[in-house]
Amino acid sequence: MDRFAKIIVDISHEKVDRPFQYKVPDALQGKLTPGMRVRIPFGKGNRQRTGYVIEVGDVPEFPEGKMKEIQDVLGGDTEPQQRMIALAAWLKEQYGSTMIQALKTVLPARRRVALREKKEVKLAVSVQDAKERLESFVKKHQTAKARLLSELIREERLDWELVTKRLHVSPQTVKSLEEAGVVLQTAVTYYRNPVKLDAVREEGKYLSDTQRHIVESVLGEFDQNRRRPYLIHGITGSGKTEVYLGLIAGMIERGRQAIVLIPEIALTYQTLLRFYKRFGERVSVMNSSLSAGERQDQIERARRGEIDVIIGPRSALFVPFPRLGMILMDEEHESSYKSETMPKYHARETALELARLSDAVVVMGSATPSLEAYSRAMRKEFGLFTMKERLAGGRLPQVYVEDLRRELREGNRSIFSRRLQEKLGERLLRKEQTMLFLNRRGYAGFVSCRSCGYVCKCPHCEVSLSEHRNGKLVCHYCGFAQPALSRCPECGSPYISGFKAGTEAVEEQLLKRYPQAKVLRMDADTTKTRDSYERLLSAFANREADILVGTQMIVKGHDFPNVTLVGVLAADLSLSVNDYRAGERTFQLLTQAAGRAGRAEKPGEVVIQTYQPEHYCIRYAAAQDYEGFYREEIQYRTLLSYPPAAHILAVQLFAAREEEAQGAAQEAARLARCASKKEEAERGVCNVRSLAPQTVVIGPAPAHIGKINDVYRYGVYIKSKDYQRLVEIKDLIEQYRAGQEHPKGNCQFDFDPMSAY
Repeated sequence: MDRFAKIIVDISHEKVDRPFQYKVPDALQGKLTPGMRVRIPFGKGNRQRTGYVIEVGDVPEFPEGKMKEIQDVLGGDTEPQQRMIALAAWLKEQYGSTMIQALKTVLPARRRVALREKKEVKLAVSVQDAKERLESFVKKHQTAKARLLSELIREERLDWELVTKRLHVSPQTVKSLEEAGVVLQTAVTYYRNPVKLDAVREEGKYLSDTQRHIVESVLGEFDQNRRRPYLIHGITGSGKTEVYLGLIAGMIERGRQAIVLIPEIALTYQTLLRFYKRFGERVSVMNSSLSAGERQDQIERARRGEIDVIIGPRSALFVPFPRLGMILMDEEHESSYKSETMPKYHARETALELARLSDAVVVMGSATPSLEAYSRAMRKEFGLFTMKERLAGGRLPQVYVEDLRRELREGNRSIFSRRLQEKLGERLLRKEQTMLFLNRRGYAGFVSCRSCGYVCKCPHCEVSLSEHRNGKLVCHYCGFAQPALSRCPECGSPYISGFKAGTEAVEEQLLKRYPQAKVLRMDADTTKTRDSYERLLSAFANREADILVGTQMIVKGHDFPNVTLVGVLAADLSLSVNDYRAGERTFQLLTQAAGRAGRAEKPGEVVIQTYQPEHYCIRYAAAQDYEGFYREEIQYRTLLSYPPAAHILAVQLFAAREEEAQGAAQEAARLARCASKKEEAERGVCNVRSLAPQTVVIGPAPAHIGKINDVYRYGVYIKSKDYQRLVEIKDLIEQYRAGQEHPKGNCQFDFDPMSAY
């Protein structure tokens, strides 16, 4: 019986890390669930306060005689904070974390941030009196006073900046009018708005028959109280964004609010511009580039219903809209929708749960849906819409696959194939733009000795160092840096250098070959400042550059009408990654990259450079054939029991000493395996259902990168078609470690991991 409840009071503190335990009265036992609002006595005077249940159980944390009792359950089960606490409890259960970690993820803690104030000037007399005084000022040639009074008669109140800068009225003049009792200066509190756009409002564009069918179908089912998720599979340039705009307009008409999820902060500006033109100042953003004050103010604006649409990456899910009606998830396939910190939730699954709690609907869109989403659409769990034509009637680009092995045999040692060189020259002559995509960062992938094979590695992490043009060797995991080497530290050979395939090297080679070209580079090194994304993308959109070189951030969702050529350098690089999703990711990247070309009237071309032109994912990407790729890839996943055919739980163990990390991993593996042994289950060592034959435990083994920042990493992998079985095993490991006074190392859980651990 659940006799005790942990409760958070008011959720008004800067850190949500202090729950209080209360007794559950007999009348409420069995009726409390996480998220419920309750009335409780709090503090020395037992003042009546509102609290939120975050956990129920039967173990008291201190003497029952000193524990206060819950008084009553309060109504209002649609209140945003109540939904968020229920969502936190779901995250804790489904992904494995402490309740506090889950709460800190979903609840935007109120920070002590100074409120902004602005001065205003308003009339202190009637309009009729003001008109009489205006005539007097005009007769006396008191032009500044007359100018101010004339505007105030029209507007009644004016911003201080407008008065002093646009009307050129001095503070002394305002003060004299105030002393005469004509005007009044006031300070008004206002919320910061990070959206600073100067764009003309636009009405909704004419929708094609396909677009209109999607909008009417989704909104029609919403009006009939049918709630199911939808997947829009639309080729690049098919007009998915216009569908999103139409859906949101319909939600706003119905008095509901919408969250628009985008995978990258780099997409915020272009997406925001489209939405701002349609919905004006009722749109805002939520991302990591905002100041603490701006973030807090957007949360308050959302709570007060002052905005209808919030745009941002996965954390935007937790903006507390009181009337949430729709969650739109653009580029649904992107791996950045999976959190890398505890709890390691996926935004897609979390959005589905939040929609269930909010009576809302989830709409996902992608030209290359994840296998997880598409397989659920095939099973009719998601409604599926397809968009197979480009909006403006344009055609998909012509794609050329260039075999770099043949290029080398025929004497071309450049990083650009001969066809790509030819196409680049044509674009520069025609004043058209080109995007070159390389999934690498820095000046070189690694530095090695050509004599003995030595590779420069980070002393703190088991990864190679990358050479940067500033003469440094840098670790991209912990930030360690050292000067570049002129001789091999192993054999003393001078033949030590980097494999030059980074974005900086591409930029350098372009400028050597095409000195007249204006080149922009966009990667993690050039986008460190707050406005760097917007600055680079705006410059390219305004045709201030001929060629944009970048990592995968340049191929995601951007729309540049003058881009008619896309070059993909080292297309198969991502196929070499030790990851079961390597083929899917490569297909998605190549398809998305190809989709950047020829999005307007001008036809587009794509050059894919690869050492593996025969690989199935490259063939399907060149043909823009998602269905063909899905059919082949899902066979491999089914054969090897990988998601979505089965689920994986990665148990990740960390420790400063290798033997401790290894020991913790061995314990976790033993616990997972012991679930199938009846005698241990009967002794209480395991309390989960017996493992079915299709449940497989792999490991323990060192992680893909065995050490980062001097911390050793081990992993255990458990496969099962039954997700709840994996949750039970996670619970078992958590319970075992909680019962130890000094558990070995640190433990994290990752369900259906997005990359090799």
